[in-house]
Amino acid sequence: MDYILEVKNLRKEFKNFTLDNISFNLEPGYIMGFIGPNGAGKSTTIKLIMNLLKKDGGEIRIFGKDHEKYEKEVKNRIGFVYDENYYYEDLTINTMKSVVASFYSNWDDSKFNEYMREFDLNPKAKIKTLSKGMKMKFSLAVALSHNADLIIMDEPTSGLDPVFRREILDILYSVIQDEKKSIFFSTHITTDLEKIADYITFINRGKIVFSKPKDDVLQNYGIVKGGLDILDENARKEFIGIRETKVGFEALTDNMDKTRRMFGNRVLIERATLEDIMVYSVRR
Repeated sequence: MDYILEVKNLRKEFKNFTLDNISFNLEPGYIMGFIGPNGAGKSTTIKLIMNLLKKDGGEIRIFGKDHEKYEKEVKNRIGFVYDENYYYEDLTINTMKSVVASFYSNWDDSKFNEYMREFDLNPKAKIKTLSKGMKMKFSLAVALSHNADLIIMDEPTSGLDPVFRREILDILYSVIQDEKKSIFFSTHITTDLEKIADYITFINRGKIVFSKPKDDVLQNYGIVKGGLDILDENARKEFIGIRETKVGFEALTDNMDKTRRMFGNRVLIERATLEDIMVYSVRR
């Protein structure tokens, strides 16, 4: 199996946080959502993949190659979209584009101009005059204009309005119609991922909780609602996280079938969203 991105036993230690031997793989032609609360290790993982931080252990392979040894070659095929703006504010879009284009061997000017028109961006506008959404579109145009095979995005939709977010998701969806390309998408706006992701990798406190096909996750996880009378020791062990009120409880299960067998019609079970899964797992 040829993976576009392989992360194996990746470790990074800081004074008060450790990225703890995390592993996951991404195949060509898919979108992987990378979720977790703030401070879970999402940005650290991305910085390690991009070799902006040095790892303490483990292995990262991109397009089957070691990401440090073949850094230049590998980065030539990655499109990178950050949440923050890393461009020179006083330059115009066109000047900035010329600076960035010089780094990539497969830069395609006509493709860039196409995105400029599609995104309604004025090439003569100075970067400091752009709104957050426009800066994101510019970043995206740059990432998509050098025929990148892997697009890595760190919180690309935070702070954008729903219309804009949907537009960006549509663009990403059209990118992976080319089955050689993949997208690795870190966000805490989980509803975006429910629309477009194929795989979900969930990280919490520096550890991977799961890395699975999205449909498997949404099929197996459920929110269980019931009365406090059934919350004995054994019942508590079955749940991932529990929220209790005066009148009853809500809890997360990762095995709806087993929960149905155990409690029958004494509980109500609803499908969990990715946000539910994140909130209850973190609260545990």
